[in-house]
Amino acid sequence: MHNKRTPKEVLAYAEKEGAKLVDCKFIDWPGQWQHVTFPMHEFDESTFEEGLGFDGSSIRGWKAIDNSDMLIIPDSNTGFMDPFCDHPTLSLICDIVDPITREPYSRDPRHIASKALNYLNLTGIADTAYFGPEAEFFILDDIRFGTNANSGYYYVDSLEGAWNSGRAEGPNLGYKPRYKEGYFPVPPTDSLQNLRSEMVLQMEELGIIIECQHHEVATAGQAEIDMRFSPMREMADSLMLYKYVVKNVARRSGRTVTFMPKPVFQDNGSGMHTHQSLWKDGKPLFAGNEYAGVSQMCLYYIGGILQHARSLAALTNPTTNSYKRLVPGYEAPVNLAYSSRNRSAAIRIPMYSASDKAKRIELRFPDPTCNPYLAFSAMLMAGLDGIENKIDPREPLDKDIYSMAPEELANVPSMPGSLEEALDCMEEDHEFLLKGDVFTEDAIHTWLEYKRTAECEQVAIRPHPHEFELYYDI
Repeated sequence: MHNKRTPKEVLAYAEKEGAKLVDCKFIDWPGQWQHVTFPMHEFDESTFEEGLGFDGSSIRGWKAIDNSDMLIIPDSNTGFMDPFCDHPTLSLICDIVDPITREPYSRDPRHIASKALNYLNLTGIADTAYFGPEAEFFILDDIRFGTNANSGYYYVDSLEGAWNSGRAEGPNLGYKPRYKEGYFPVPPTDSLQNLRSEMVLQMEELGIIIECQHHEVATAGQAEIDMRFSPMREMADSLMLYKYVVKNVARRSGRTVTFMPKPVFQDNGSGMHTHQSLWKDGKPLFAGNEYAGVSQMCLYYIGGILQHARSLAALTNPTTNSYKRLVPGYEAPVNLAYSSRNRSAAIRIPMYSASDKAKRIELRFPDPTCNPYLAFSAMLMAGLDGIENKIDPREPLDKDIYSMAPEELANVPSMPGSLEEALDCMEEDHEFLLKGDVFTEDAIHTWLEYKRTAECEQVAIRPHPHEFELYYDI
């Protein structure tokens, strides 16, 4: 991934590796990879300029059927041999282009990320935005779900699940992490060490640098694998590859992975703490002499994110399930404040290292259901708005939030309580996203409409199992 290669060089690499096929991957609107595969003979250097046609009408949130022809343009810098294909296959990440105007498609999330980086350069504030997401997920042994006219259910299971401590497993060998105690005992309690290591080694083989892997707090196989930070758009590419590898390595071992923030009731959910810093001319801009060793610029960046956080939530926490995680009491960062120590604050300034190069902010509310190109771009735009408008982040919140009096907490704003609320916040506050034409009004409107009709409304109109417990006998 991200080896600087010309089209000629990537084709020579494919030939050396014996590639018979080329798989073109691109990101859809909600944030999933889609793909289409071509025999190698359909590809030559001109393909990287002319692109390949496909029907965009079936891609969620994209063009209508009467205006659906689109082109995928492969990025030669992203080539890798796909480890999950039985036949030697070169994989390429692609951008989307309108076949008539030859302009990048305004709803292509990868293009939006490119525009955000162009805007960063135009401001003169910095030339590089580094991002480092810590994506958490559950590795499960069984998942069943369904909804229809007269039933609705889900059933999540894991050999590690604390609820299975009394199950007849012939024999049950115990060592199942207790609720909230998965962080982080050694094997055999941690039964997934080898599988996570397999995921790490597979990613490293593909060029993603991994910093660590471990079991997370929840029972039932919650995991975290951390990538080393990299420039923003490259990191969004890497996060998509990360998800692809994690899911497919799990599948290969007869297990399944979910990045849903809250698949298990009454235990910790999966977040995606996202580390961010700005650099210029090879120098870090977030180190300084202000609070916790950060610069004034960094404080303004924090101010911008805190001011726009309730709007950002529509992109950083974009599912109805996201708000099952963002509730007080589970280390969830619902409080819109910053701190060097307090993990229930939305922004933490990590203090692991005194090095200027390590100085960064850690935004704690995002989760891994987000479309990384859109979410990273929006976070960057909010931070830049803070710098440009010198937005004061107010005082840090270094107290234990759970011991604070209600009147003290009343002055600390909090994250939206639902996706509907987050979408309303975005509708009211998105001017900062429109700067530099990074997000267009069309992109914002499409996101709001898609999320409201395809997700919020669909969940709202269905009876919930717990409603029967509450109301059946009334």
